[in-house]
Formats: sequence, C-alpha cells, structure tokens
Amino acid sequence: MSDLRSSIEQSESARRRRWPWVVGALAVVIAVVVGVVVTRGGSDNTASGGDGRPVRGGTLNFALIDYQRSPDPQWGTNYAESLIAGNITDKLLWQDPDTGKVTPWLAQSWTYNPQLTEFTFTLRPGVTFSDGLPFDAQAVKANYDQYIKGDPALGITPNGATLFPGYLGTDVIDSHTVRLRFAHPLASALQAVSFTANAGPGFLSPNTLRLSATQRSADATKVVGTGPFVYQSWKPQVETVLVRRAGYDWAPPALKHQGEAYLDKIVFRSIPEASVRTGSLTSGAIDASLDIGTTDEKALSSQGFSITSRPVSGTAIFFNFNSQLFPTNDIAVRKAIQLGWNRESLKKTVLTPSYSVATSVLLPSVPGYADYSSSVLRHDPQAAQKILDDAGWHPGPDGIRVKDGKRLEVKLLGINNLVVNTPAYESIQQDLKKIGVDLKLTVVPIPDYTAQQAKAKTDWNIVAANRSRNDPSVLNLQYSPELGDGSYVGSGAPGIDPAELTSTLGRIETTLDPQQRAQYTRAAQDLLLQKYALVNPVYNPSQVIAHSPGVHGILFDAQSRNTFVGAWKGSGNDTRAGG
Repeated sequence: MSDLRSSIEQSESARRRRWPWVVGALAVVIAVVVGVVVTRGGSDNTASGGDGRPVRGGTLNFALIDYQRSPDPQWGTNYAESLIAGNITDKLLWQDPDTGKVTPWLAQSWTYNPQLTEFTFTLRPGVTFSDGLPFDAQAVKANYDQYIKGDPALGITPNGATLFPGYLGTDVIDSHTVRLRFAHPLASALQAVSFTANAGPGFLSPNTLRLSATQRSADATKVVGTGPFVYQSWKPQVETVLVRRAGYDWAPPALKHQGEAYLDKIVFRSIPEASVRTGSLTSGAIDASLDIGTTDEKALSSQGFSITSRPVSGTAIFFNFNSQLFPTNDIAVRKAIQLGWNRESLKKTVLTPSYSVATSVLLPSVPGYADYSSSVLRHDPQAAQKILDDAGWHPGPDGIRVKDGKRLEVKLLGINNLVVNTPAYESIQQDLKKIGVDLKLTVVPIPDYTAQQAKAKTDWNIVAANRSRNDPSVLNLQYSPELGDGSYVGSGAPGIDPAELTSTLGRIETTLDPQQRAQYTRAAQDLLLQKYALVNPVYNPSQVIAHSPGVHGILFDAQSRNTFVGAWKGSGNDTRAGG
C-alpha cells in the first residue's frame, strides 16, 4: 500500500489554495491499485452479460458479521454501523483511498488560516436532504454543533468530540459558506471532515437533529441524510434495508459517478457465524459478504467468487498495555512481550495474503510510518528472556515466571469482530508461554467487550483492538493522556512522563508540512514503541469481501468502508448456485 498523501501535501505557501471542483483521474485508483485493493479469483469485474456498462436496478444482498445497534450515523461505532452510515450520508470532503488526498464533495473548495485553527468551506449548491430540506450553511452548523458537543436534552452524546478536539464552533458566513474554529491547531481537521469510520460526521437533516436518540432508533426512516440511499427498514440484529435515493446527483467527483445509485435496494444481513455467511454465499441466498474467514478465501475463489480486500488504514491491531496495572506496569514485561512472539509463524499459519504482520503501530499507508521489524518488533525470545531475568522474573515450577511471589499472568480483552483476531491472539499466547508469560485471553462480541472496556483500567492488562483513521493524528487520539489515553498513563505511571507523551503526540496536529509532520510522527512512534513500550502491534487488519461474479463496483474508501453508489448487478459469468 502506498503512503497516504492527504492534505498534508499542501505546503505553507499553498495554505490559501482553493481546490478545483473537477479532480483528475482519481476514480480508477480506488478499485484497482496494487497493494491497496487486492482482488483474487472470480471473473473479470467489468464483465457483464451485455456491453459491460453498469445496469440499473436490482437488489444486493450483503452479509456482515456485525449489526446496527442504532440507525443513527453519527453514533454507531462498529463496522456495520459506519458502513451503512456512509451510504445514507455524505461528508464535506472525500479522501482518496490510494493517495490520501482530500478532494471535493459537499464542499467544493476550502481555505485555512496559518495557525490551523480556522477552516472555511464553500458548499456545493443544489444539495438537498432526502426529506427535501436544503443542505446549507445552517445545516452544517447545526450538525457539527450537535455532533461534537452533544445534546443532553435529546440524549445525544458528543460523538464527534474526539475527532474534533478543541472545537469552538461553526460560523455561518453566508448560506453556502461556513467556518470551523478550534482552540488550538488541528492539522487533521480536513481529514476529519472526510472521515468515514466509527461515529462519523455524516450530515443529518435538521428534522432528524430535532429527534431524540430514542426517537431515531424507534423509526429509522426518520433518520435522513443527503446520501445516495435512504432507510426503508431496520430490524435490530437481523437486517437493514436501504433503497435508492431519488434525485441524488452529488457523489464525490473523484468517483466520476453521475446521478443516482444504480441499485434499487441493498439488504444488509447480520450473520455472525462465518460458516453461515459462506454457506449463504455459495447457495445464492446472498450476493456478497464482508468478514470472510481466512480458511474460506481460497475455497470461494476456486468456486468463481471474487475476493477483494483492502487494509484498514490507521493503527494495526494492537495490544495496548495498561501501564498502571500489575504486571504490565513493569516495562520489562512490556518489552519482553514485544520480542517474545514469532511474527513469521503468524504470517504462515494464520494470515492470508489479504493481511500482513504489523511492523509499527501505524499501517504503512499512513504518512510518517516507520518500520520497527528489525528492532523492538523482531522475534527474539532469548533477548526477551534476558530482559525478564534482569528484572527479577524467574521461571516457576510450571514454567510461568514469578516475581515477589506473583505469577507473570497477563489478562487480555479483545473483540471477535474480525475473523483473524482469535487465532492470531492464540498464536501469540503459545509463543509467550515459552518465555514464561501466561497470556489469558478473553475475546468476546462487541457488546461484551464494551462492557468490559469500562473496567479496563482496573481489570485488564491488555486491550486489543485497532483504530481506523487514515491520518497520523490517530496516534494522538489513541494515546495522548489528554485524549484516548490508550495505555492508561493518566497523571503518571512508573517511569513514564505524561507531559512528554502529550507534547510529542500533540505536535502531529501543529503542521501540514509533510516532512515536518513525518518527523513528528516518527518521534511519536519511537516513544510509544521503544522508549515506553506502551503498545505491541500484532497484524495489519483488512476488510475482505467475497462476491459473486455478477456483482460490480463495490469500492473501499480511505477507511476501508464500502460505498455502493456505483455498485451494480449484471448477468456476468455468474456460475454460483442460485445465481
């Protein structure tokens, strides 16, 4: 995957640049760039029974491991929720999934001040919500104010607060011009307004903004956006049905898609079991499925299904160490775990070509990424054992190390929403046992994980997850003691200076100069991985889709969520059962 080149490519001399509305030939790279989107097996994705042009109409049946807990796009925090949200709402900007550049969408141009505290957007005219209300500056202000600050009277939480730290407000300059203001520099603001992952800034109609959280969940059809699809129905834990939005004509110019979506309808079905998803696909009950099991990829490909994948830009799947809880409050334990497991074995026995072993806490797609595979992230069990020996951890009668009468038992909390997670953690568990570390695994569904995460500071040594964001500021959001505090540094932990951590991570937000920002990002990784050993990256996650040869045009965006505005179904060479 090539490095992201987002808005950070804009030099200091180009701060006032106004981007053109038509943006080159960016659409082609979205679907087929080598190393970004990998497609294997099946028939030619452009083939159809006719002349190869997209066909209008039809229903796409699409399976997911997760389900929507609420139809509110600005609230949902799992993959299913953000994926569906991205097809009923639009964003101010579009981030190209290959180059990382932000390009026009509902905003046709933008400027920012030298301090990176004010960002002014000129809105595209003629855009409407699906209830007929205009998308204008007042609607932008109302959305951002509620999304970032929340509304306790309506039960709306400040879901956008972490994405837009220091938000002061949105000024309405005129009906089609808005200015976002922040208390301190926020270099990531342009990427933030394009963000498509969890609890994203998709715009909702003023009529929806007036509804309480309970009312939005009671009737999904009242959750209204500007996107290419609208809700037809929502059955919790079962399915979500979207239908084509009439009159839609403002897809991101980079996609080169004119007019309405091709499909009449998309039915998202929640199917938690991998074997059932695969069986539904081969029987023809569904047309496509996300979350394909690693053992099913090759088999499905051999049966004529296309396998398409894209790494999820942001952080790797990480083990975030609790720096205040025994025994991970000991840096020797943290460093030994980093060195104590075999990454090559994980690659050979667990991962498929859709995935890769992590060599940093960042994915290679994020600017400023640095490779630590030959240093702290190498496999060196002898070095790991010496670190533990020197720190007073000695093998006990069962092989697990002991210090001051306490076993080296490390409790891990993880999520089972990605098919690779459990087997990857089990592989690491076996390796760590060989150096005397007893890794206890608890890998559970998202609702259980969320409940346990609330007690992570006192109950769990490791929280295993990842964070999607195609920008290096993801490190600041995840690990700054003043923001995510992913390693529970708080006001201080043994041997850790929280002020140094806060300052080093915070510098990423102070510049858009690519070289300087890359230096700050490298310094942040050095601190997290080397000096304080606060995180153990495991593997680079991907979203993997299998679909019948008759399905075309499903694209991955910059956060590896799927957009369906250009998706369509044709006769193709679909030889699947029931196809």
